[in-house]
Amino acid sequence: MHRRGRRGEGPGFGRRLCGSWWWGPAACGVTAAILLAAPSTGYGAAGQPPTREPASPEVVVPDVLKTASEVVVLGRLAREPMLAELSTGELFLAGYGAQSATSSHPDQAPFLWRSDDRGATWEVVDVGGPETGARGNSDVDLAVGPEDELYFASMGFDRTTLRGTHVAVGVSLDRGRSWRWSELSRTELDDRPWVVVTPDRVAHAVWNDGSGVAYARSEDRGASWQERPRIHDQGGSSHFAAGPAGELAVRISPLSASGHRFHEGADHIAVSTDGGASWTLHAPPSRAEWPRNFFGLAATPRWVEPLAWTPDGQLLHLWGEDGSLHLAGSVDRGASWTTTVLTGAEAAAPFFPYLVAWGERAAFSWWSGQGESLRAHIAVAQRGDGGWQIAARSEALEVDAWRAPPGADASSAMRETGGEYLPLLPLRGGGLAAAYTVQNAPRDRFGFVFRRFDLPK
Repeated sequence: MHRRGRRGEGPGFGRRLCGSWWWGPAACGVTAAILLAAPSTGYGAAGQPPTREPASPEVVVPDVLKTASEVVVLGRLAREPMLAELSTGELFLAGYGAQSATSSHPDQAPFLWRSDDRGATWEVVDVGGPETGARGNSDVDLAVGPEDELYFASMGFDRTTLRGTHVAVGVSLDRGRSWRWSELSRTELDDRPWVVVTPDRVAHAVWNDGSGVAYARSEDRGASWQERPRIHDQGGSSHFAAGPAGELAVRISPLSASGHRFHEGADHIAVSTDGGASWTLHAPPSRAEWPRNFFGLAATPRWVEPLAWTPDGQLLHLWGEDGSLHLAGSVDRGASWTTTVLTGAEAAAPFFPYLVAWGERAAFSWWSGQGESLRAHIAVAQRGDGGWQIAARSEALEVDAWRAPPGADASSAMRETGGEYLPLLPLRGGGLAAAYTVQNAPRDRFGFVFRRFDLPK
């Protein structure tokens, strides 16, 4: 994600500018927001709003989610990383950064790493260069198909205009050794691409550009892409998830185009059950309001609002509201929702959540605090007869990522998130993986942390 305008100076103050804007001690991270009204329109079954459960009066104290291993990989910056695993166990991590400490170009080659030993060691993957279509210096996503097709989405961001430039998707059919790239869009304000693969081997991509949520699909394993009618003509592509029977769900948010656009009321979950041929808009279960601008330290920032599908086709949605984390499930593809309050009111409001689901479990991450109190959190929930309940929760994680105001001395740097989510990945061999950014210019530390957790029995 990018934020436009540099906080605290000139007319850009209060605009969203995350990503390749400046490097060294500065980078995007803990972004605060003033929350103004962005009312939902109440879509659902028979035009009714989604159902909700009251907040749980008591929260059971979970077990500790224990770290099995932690690896720090330095040498190249990896902001807002994403993880993927092939059926044969190879791990991939994508992230974005500059090719040097002072430069970032929208047409530079995207960054990708690979591990063949469960994350113990990592090596940089050659994904090609601009001459092959491998271009991008900002938001990334990874997806794996049924035959280990590896898809890599990347966007470009122009630091001089503070606007997105394009969206590209690469595919590797040989475990990352060679790549074919396609440019899905080159439109000013292109932003936040996501890519998923359905069981029929069709790849689907979404992004936004200030004029709604764009959608394209590939039926030939990434060799070609066809752009389809827009999912919606307003809003941003907050998240994208594919279900076990080919269902698709997109979280549409009022904010889009790197924060250049705010479409009031564009607050939906769009679901398709016919491979993207048609989409139904539903109201989200959340009552939290969206910020029109990002500035100051007054309230809770929002950007990625994650979705996930369970193996039996339940659609899940995670968000922070009233100081707590909320997880909603829908058994009718978004028409109605049952909400569980996962955590009691936290000392610091949760923000920038992420969500994955597998088997009868779900894992989620979130951030809390600001500056020296900033911490990351990870938890695993179990589904039972009474719904979802946290089974284990990690210790609060302190990250080595820092930013300073533009033009300020490095000594004024504050701890920051390194992105707008902390990715999680359930591992085939057991355990849960997480990754987060290392960005500490004074100590010349740029890279990422790969952490593996043991799952509770």
